Amino acid sequence: MGCHAVDRKMVGPAYKDVAKKYAADPAATDKLALKIQKGGAGVWGPVPMPSNPQVNEKEATTLASWILSLK
Repeated sequence: MGCHAVDRKMVGPAYKDVAKKYAADPAATDKLALKIQKGGAGVWGPVPMPSNPQVNEKEATTLASWILSLK
């Protein structure tokens, strides 16, 4: 976890901040799982999140669910 930490910003946002941002979004798990796999840019500033092609769909969904549980 070199880019994120549970409770503090590193290169990317803290996982708890991600959970807060998406708390009211019923599609959050799917959105985050896709970002974990494909990467993304512009949501949290200028630093892009790289893709993680080694993470399969089930793993990405599990990770997204865990992140969202950190409210």
